[in-house]
Amino acid sequence: MDRTDRQPPTRAASGPRPTAPVRRRHRLAAGVLAAAVLGSVALAGCSSGKSASSAASSAAGEAQKLASAAASAASALASAAGGVGGAISSAEAEASSAISSAASAVAGIKGGLDAKGDVSVGSVSTGSDGKPQVQLTVTNHGQQSYKYVVQVNFTDGSGKLLDATAVTVDDVAAGGNSQATAHANRDLTGTVKAEVANAVRY
Repeated sequence: MDRTDRQPPTRAASGPRPTAPVRRRHRLAAGVLAAAVLGSVALAGCSSGKSASSAASSAAGEAQKLASAAASAASALASAAGGVGGAISSAEAEASSAISSAASAVAGIKGGLDAKGDVSVGSVSTGSDGKPQVQLTVTNHGQQSYKYVVQVNFTDGSGKLLDATAVTVDDVAAGGNSQATAHANRDLTGTVKAEVANAVRY
């Protein structure tokens, strides 16, 4: 037979390759199923008096049970991971909203003068509601009485913003000082620090 008449086999057109996560899930599912089948066959084969077809049937049943259990465990893990991710996302959204509101309260003062240097903060403590709080001391270095609006940011030990609030201090006399307390909007864990992000007097 003339070898030139032979045509190289053509490959059937294939669809798009599955993405990496899909391939990983397929490999994981295949591995679980293979392990289940092998384990079941081994157990069935060890039982005396069973035919090959009986052992295969028993193995298939055991494989189905183990595969179902593995799928349930994977689903539970995915749900748990999703719950953690959702909680983190919600906390970040709350922090972002609080920071935006506090900044807007300061920016909304028309004709206000920069007074960040007039405000000092104490150490962060825990209030009766279980949320962080910090005492502010406002000293009026001007020649007349002023009202103050102060933005206080709460951060973690690395400086990441966790929360923010705006505090209004009314009628601080010229040359005098006044104290106020800034409260966090929610419970914060770990090391919490406070800083004056902005302040205006008017």
